[in-house]
Amino acid sequence: MCVSAILLAAGLSRRMDGCDKLLLPCRENSNITLLEKAIALMDRHPFYEKVLVTTGERLKYLSALPQSIKIVVNHNPKAGQSESLRLGLSIATGEYYLFLAADQPLLDASVLQWLLRASERNPGKIIYPTINGNRCNPTLFPATFREELLSQFGDVGGRKVLLNHPEHCIAIEAENSEIFFDIDSKSDYMRYNFRHIQEVTNS
Repeated sequence: MCVSAILLAAGLSRRMDGCDKLLLPCRENSNITLLEKAIALMDRHPFYEKVLVTTGERLKYLSALPQSIKIVVNHNPKAGQSESLRLGLSIATGEYYLFLAADQPLLDASVLQWLLRASERNPGKIIYPTINGNRCNPTLFPATFREELLSQFGDVGGRKVLLNHPEHCIAIEAENSEIFFDIDSKSDYMRYNFRHIQEVTNS
């Protein structure tokens, strides 16, 4: 499969009270940020193509990026997630697009492989995980939906495309919901770190 992985990392962290969540330290290694962890996860997988969409300000905090990653700067993050989605697609050339969120620090390679195997069994379908029936990221789109994805505006991402084509969607209920945990607020980040303290204490 020729999969273009697109890491969306240009959000405004609106619910973080002025703190940029993607620049917060990773709990397992305080020397790297949540953004750097997400980039490392994408880079470790042998995707056909790897695209990072982020802001110019965040780029200043990335000391070095793997040469395999293409960078697109979102100069208008206030336009919403669809702006980043369109920017990533503008340089993506794969047959599938895997959209990754940079605020899911517990994702690992097994999740990516799980989604790709599901796509191999269901070619041409939109694949995404669910938790108790609720959709979560990452989401894999075939390139047949490229033009429709490019036509999206605002903070909706690819949600409308999913709603427009339920017959093309394959939702897979996750066995481990924790791995899809995302950080939207300071309390989420505190929970993320607290769980790590518990894990270390119990080990």
